[in-house]
Amino acid sequence: MESLFPAPQRKSQRQVAPLAERMRPRSLDEFVGQEHLVGPESVLRTMIEQDRLVSLLLWGPPGCGKTTLARLIAEQARARVISLSAVSATVADIRRAVQEAHERLARYGQRTIVFVDEIHRFNRAQQDALLPAVEDGTIVFIGATTENPSFEVNAPLLSRCHVVVLEPLSDEAIRTLVVRALADHERGLGELNLRIEPAALELLVNLANGDARRALNTLELAATATRNGIITPEVVRRAAMRRASVYDRAGDAHYDAISALHKSIRGSDPDASLYWLARMLEHGEDPLYIARRLVRVATEDVGLADPHALVVAVAAQQAVHFVGMPEGALALAEAAVYLALAPKSNALYRAYSAACQDVVESRNDPVPLHLRNAPTKLLRELGWGAGYQYPHEEPDAIGRQEYLPQRLRGRRYYEPTDRGWEARLRERLAAIRAGRGTGSPSLRSAEGQE
Repeated sequence: MESLFPAPQRKSQRQVAPLAERMRPRSLDEFVGQEHLVGPESVLRTMIEQDRLVSLLLWGPPGCGKTTLARLIAEQARARVISLSAVSATVADIRRAVQEAHERLARYGQRTIVFVDEIHRFNRAQQDALLPAVEDGTIVFIGATTENPSFEVNAPLLSRCHVVVLEPLSDEAIRTLVVRALADHERGLGELNLRIEPAALELLVNLANGDARRALNTLELAATATRNGIITPEVVRRAAMRRASVYDRAGDAHYDAISALHKSIRGSDPDASLYWLARMLEHGEDPLYIARRLVRVATEDVGLADPHALVVAVAAQQAVHFVGMPEGALALAEAAVYLALAPKSNALYRAYSAACQDVVESRNDPVPLHLRNAPTKLLRELGWGAGYQYPHEEPDAIGRQEYLPQRLRGRRYYEPTDRGWEARLRERLAAIRAGRGTGSPSLRSAEGQE
């Protein structure tokens, strides 16, 4: 009797695999982008073609070709490849892979490449387990990571590898990959006879954000969504859902973006400041983290050139805490623009840093007796507080005594600039120091100008 539910035909691996996987380059000649690495006569390409394998750390954003490049290196070298998952592999798995590599090298003279994707997820013990085998050449190690190896890879392992930096793919490279996938009958979408409108192609390239995997995944989804064989901008927009983001709140993108925001404000560029602020917030950054950095900018880069800067920054933090998001975004924007346009001075930052340096590097002498509080009779008998002069009894309410320890007498930390409010503070401080040096009042003229 014929079954009402015939067994489904098995699909080939080519049919099951995602388009991005099927379209992986099979040779360096098919590799698109990263010309500085795999272009003619480049160092890495020469090394690959001459079969001079060294341990590598491939560092770059998602979808830029790290895994593909590792596979091509392995195929060119005809080496055995052991892939380890940085999420699930244990130290025992690593040692087992190293033992297998040692036996294969001894018996057959064949090298082994141990490939670890997202190597930054390996802990210190896992990374250390690789060291002896990398050191003596038992394995050729290739690690791929989206995070800065300087922070995420142990120094001993980092020193034994060449770091290869991959860049996000250019728009032209993404465009080439999309057109190639549409035309390829063997691995791509050529059998579907699809046509993509020029505006749709440009939108797809733009939304990919330099990520080849994102571009091909979106193209594959768009191919299933179109009904007349024509991929329009609207189809691409529905397939993409949202622009590809390489932002990671715990990774390099987080620190790079906040650094860009800080430096844009420091450089008095309100437009760039707004862009980096919006980029961080739109990608889900913690708004209170940004608020804390704005407070830091207010004190480090604006300082007393505009004392209101700190007030505005703290008010923005309070506003975000009070109203939440997305309403709080405008409070952060207001603070960012205010700080960008405020006069700049790092005099306060330099003064505090110099004071800290003296605290750390010089002897910390006892507080001078005349500056100590004397709450008991015994302490008064021991001389605590003796000789202290109450500044409010001076005509200008300025103390003429020394307030630093003996070894630091005359040390100056704060030197105001002539920008913004600090111009007034500079004049006042000069008068204070002059009066303290002569022991006579000298502030009346300076105060009269305020």
